[in-house]
Amino acid sequence: EVQLVESGGGLVQVGGSLRLSCAASGFIFDDYAIGWFRQAPGKERERLSCISNGDLSTYYVDSVQGRFTISSDNAKNTVYLQMNSLKPEDTAVYYCAAGRKGNGGLGHIFYYGMDYWGKGTLVTVSS
Repeated sequence: EVQLVESGGGLVQVGGSLRLSCAASGFIFDDYAIGWFRQAPGKERERLSCISNGDLSTYYVDSVQGRFTISSDNAKNTVYLQMNSLKPEDTAVYYCAAGRKGNGGLGHIFYYGMDYWGKGTLVTVSS
């Protein structure tokens, strides 16, 4: 059974940092890319970043480039999202998702090829 479990969310003050984790199981880790997404109340889901497990290529959307860093630990089957300089507008439920590699580039998988989703972890940035 495929599982993606997010953790690391919580309450943080403006300017603070959090590291989210996405623990994956039930599939061959290196065969998949894992992406991070978020959804704020009343807003559409937003893509943030994606990493190709194995070759570790990464993709960031412009809005988080330079503030967020994605990384992968193959030994732990876990992908991380380090978030720095947090702002109130970063408040959202953060989700990770996995898409199988091989059908287009990393960007294509990120936008069109996510197959499995976690249940999310809430991040609240207070001012």
